[in-house]
Amino acid sequence: MTPSPNPSSSSPSHGASGPLRGVRVVEFSGLGPGPFACMLLSDMGAEVIRIDRPGAPQTDPRDITGRGRKTVLLDLKDSQSVAQVLDILTHADMLVEGFRPGVMERLGLSPQAVACRNPRLVYGRMTGWGQDGPLAQAAGHDINYIAITGALAAIGEAGRGPVPPLNLVGDYGGGSLYLVTGLLAALLEARGSGQGQVVDAAICDGALSLMSNNQSHRLRGLYEDRRGNNMLDGGAPYYTTYETSDAQYVSIGPIEPKFFALMCRMIDLPQTLWDAQNDRTRWHAVRDAMASIFRTRSRAQWCDQLEGTDICFAPVLTLAEATEHPHVRARSGFVEVAGVQHPAPAPRFSRTPSAVQGPFLEAVLTPQQLVEAWR
Repeated sequence: MTPSPNPSSSSPSHGASGPLRGVRVVEFSGLGPGPFACMLLSDMGAEVIRIDRPGAPQTDPRDITGRGRKTVLLDLKDSQSVAQVLDILTHADMLVEGFRPGVMERLGLSPQAVACRNPRLVYGRMTGWGQDGPLAQAAGHDINYIAITGALAAIGEAGRGPVPPLNLVGDYGGGSLYLVTGLLAALLEARGSGQGQVVDAAICDGALSLMSNNQSHRLRGLYEDRRGNNMLDGGAPYYTTYETSDAQYVSIGPIEPKFFALMCRMIDLPQTLWDAQNDRTRWHAVRDAMASIFRTRSRAQWCDQLEGTDICFAPVLTLAEATEHPHVRARSGFVEVAGVQHPAPAPRFSRTPSAVQGPFLEAVLTPQQLVEAWR
């Protein structure tokens, strides 16, 4: 297999690269997981057209998750505009919408109505609670969706309240990534059957799925239902962060015994604690000793000594610092698009590399222009 290429920093014309070249996606403008999912599809080569309302806020090239789209402005409360949307969908492969359940039906754009025009279309529905259930019509955000899954309760320090993990576990992990997986699976099936289907992607469902390993540990008696008391939640002194002498932080994660033993030697942990990795009664002693050791040097000094070794070490960087890390730079982890620094497309493909297809909503089309181009 040939090596994975570095992501392109250019803004290629549609379909120039990517494994989804030729796939057409219609995105109904929204917030959060839907746009991020469509960014991923665009990066992989799909042509994504966003339907937005007339008078929508002016585009901003710094809106990274909106990159690589063209847009069509239509008032979905107008019957003629809805008819134009149906014309567009006749030529599409996927639809992505993130409205509350029932909104698309009231607009005349239900899965059944769309299937009458295009039976092979994959209809992606992105919500927090799902299309049914007692909470389906309730408002909510990422923090609420992960709260009912056990994910939020599991994140935070011992003896303190739960800590929201940004919107990574809900919106993007349990939402966008599961939506994209469902869309691609349904598209693959439709290529054989000629029949599309609805993908009901609910953030709460995805977050429940993400907690599979934790639920497995609970069922096997390996998990304590208390924050900060387990191996992966900061409870273990060998899987956490430590402050350095310059008030920065480093991360440590030597789970494997041979890596833990190497860490003990490299940081000069007292030998009386070398056999305490899995002895919970001595975790506090190990943590206190490690905290004292890491406070003796700066973050940069610890990087010089430990980065790249098998003790599973990395500095804790800010968003700005992450753009300059040598490993990130070596892999071209950021690319410049229209003067704005973007995270590079991921994952990487050896034969059909992904690429950013352009800045946020780079062009505005009329419905007639789009339909003519897609015929």
